[in-house]
Amino acid sequence: MNNLPTQYFDLPTLRVAYCETGSGNNLMLLHGNSESKSIFKQYQTECFADFHTYALDSRGHGQSRSVDTEYTIPQFCQDVINFCQEKGIRKTHLVGYSDGGNITLLLAKTAPHLFDRVIAISPNYLASGSEERFLQALTRQYDRMKRWNRLGWPNRKKMMRYDLMLNDIGISAEELKSIRTGMLILYAEREMIKEAHIKQIAELIPNSKLQRIDGCHHMNILNQPGTIAAIRKYLDGNPREVNQQTP
Repeated sequence: MNNLPTQYFDLPTLRVAYCETGSGNNLMLLHGNSESKSIFKQYQTECFADFHTYALDSRGHGQSRSVDTEYTIPQFCQDVINFCQEKGIRKTHLVGYSDGGNITLLLAKTAPHLFDRVIAISPNYLASGSEERFLQALTRQYDRMKRWNRLGWPNRKKMMRYDLMLNDIGISAEELKSIRTGMLILYAEREMIKEAHIKQIAELIPNSKLQRIDGCHHMNILNQPGTIAAIRKYLDGNPREVNQQTP
């Protein structure tokens, strides 16, 4: 696969690292917790090479740089909006995975004018939507990190990332009902998110479509052939023109 150069864009209090390639309709790609834009390399160079893709490192992740005392999904959401405004992106498709899927939920509510076709992969809007075993393991590890932090171990950034998974994302059921962009929601046969919770999200959002990807789990759903095919079908169906980056 081709290597994509990392570019940087400065916003107030944040330097965004991103990879941009292609010349088709715009497609924004948002990664999950403790990951980076690199997970979308195959999307950008092979699977969706006919799109004008942007893969962003969220603040506190990858090569993005910021000074923060906490991370929140609304904060990450606003970073994406600011990036689009500063780059002159008037309209784009949107794919978000895991925490990126959670950001996608909030973006569909907060800035529907920016997004045409929206895909959320393995999202959860409530911390309680995660499987109990995962939450218990996460909590145990978080408690250990707090003890290490008190002993002087420099792990504050990692703790802030765990906070994202241990707290609700900042959108209510009523607000999910108000989303009008439509959405494709994908999830794995073996998820870290409760199937009932994902189904609830799909039931709350009008005009949403829900699809389970069999034979995979939360951590490897992104590059499954079934996932890529589902995204492609949704993006290509009844195509509407998506404005390119403005000069």
